[in-house]
Amino acid sequence: MSRIVVLGGAESGVGAAVLAKVKGFDVFLSDFGKIEEKYADELRKWEIPFEEGQHTEELILNADEVVKSPGIPVKAPIVRKLMDAGIHIISEIEFAGRYDSAKKICITGSNGKTTTTSLIYYLLQQAGLNVGLGGNIGKSYAYQVATGHYDYYVLEISSFQLDNVYDFHPDIAIITNITPDHLDRYEYKMENYTKSKFRITRNLRPEDCFIFDSDDEITIEHLNKIVLQTKMLPFSQKAKVEQGAYLDKDKIVLRYEESETDLYLRELSLGGIHNVYNSMAAALAAKAVDIDDEVIRESLATFAPIEHRLEPVLSIKDVLYINDSKATNVDAAWYALECQTRPVIWIVGGKDKGNDYSVMNQLVRDKVKAIVCLGIDNKKIHEAFEGIIGAENMVDTHSAEEAVNASSRLAAPGDVVLLSPCCASFDLFTCYEDRGEKFKDAVRKL
Repeated sequence: MSRIVVLGGAESGVGAAVLAKVKGFDVFLSDFGKIEEKYADELRKWEIPFEEGQHTEELILNADEVVKSPGIPVKAPIVRKLMDAGIHIISEIEFAGRYDSAKKICITGSNGKTTTTSLIYYLLQQAGLNVGLGGNIGKSYAYQVATGHYDYYVLEISSFQLDNVYDFHPDIAIITNITPDHLDRYEYKMENYTKSKFRITRNLRPEDCFIFDSDDEITIEHLNKIVLQTKMLPFSQKAKVEQGAYLDKDKIVLRYEESETDLYLRELSLGGIHNVYNSMAAALAAKAVDIDDEVIRESLATFAPIEHRLEPVLSIKDVLYINDSKATNVDAAWYALECQTRPVIWIVGGKDKGNDYSVMNQLVRDKVKAIVCLGIDNKKIHEAFEGIIGAENMVDTHSAEEAVNASSRLAAPGDVVLLSPCCASFDLFTCYEDRGEKFKDAVRKL
């Protein structure tokens, strides 16, 4: 019996362990930290041996193969020892893909991937297809493969999940865009991060599709260096394309094989130029799985915004509070500011990932009246923006409640309070969802 060791005891790791158990492997799970009770209960239910708070080397280094959770970096000591021992390390996505014959639509990118993934999932649901949602969103992909059956999967896949993918094969691969993010995990080299994203294309066949943003310089620069033998479907707001999607004044034009379809911007439920890109990518994926034009139109018109992504919370005394906690890099926050039409009190800060804030300067000048810093160390944010909006219009806070109260004092009727942090959440919060939930709770208490 082959031995599978799973590193990491959260959604991804527990799902992989359950799949390994179902497939008859000798399986063991190890987490260097504390395992949440709901995950520990799941492991006990499936009678999977596990440990927490340590990595016992004699129980790990005897593995035939290791499934590593995406949050564990390559430089972790146990990962280094596995590599030195020549033990093959794969991701949950790679492992689950071996046992899944469903058609897979896989989305990666620096920004927009969660919205695009959710849009595609909604489109396929509205078309009546038997579809699962997984990867970096929703339930573990491996858990779903172990316990259910779908004809289609829509999978959001992060660069960390792609790093240990080798034979995994999407039927439709999408890269929404590539901007600097997570560079601390890639030796601060943009090229390494870009190559990681492009791993999604490595096993595409001629009958498969690659959907990508042809306006995105980094994507195109890398695409020019490689050879892909698959259907290429670019989307653009700047130029017409023969196959793919482009913007023509007030409408999106979709061209797929012999068909051409118009989608009017006024009918899209999601606003902002970034969501035009997301809608283009989602609509192309829908066309590629032969969804009817009317279903595409209706779905894009009725899709509801996802939680923590430009999510309206409440309007209090004519001040609108927006939760964009998922904006964990500069580019995401740029889009959030760009689509605001009212004066902004901007809540920003957290664990900096090597951010260059200079690209925000003009937007801050045009849109922002005050900045509320939410983080342990806000020095870099002060240095970036004090000269633009003045030190007197910047406040430091260290909790969501403090930040919301400060914003409320600074805001006037007609303003927007926008939590769009530009940074990871790990200095003050457990994750971006935790930050968003605490922000919403604080707003409701005003």
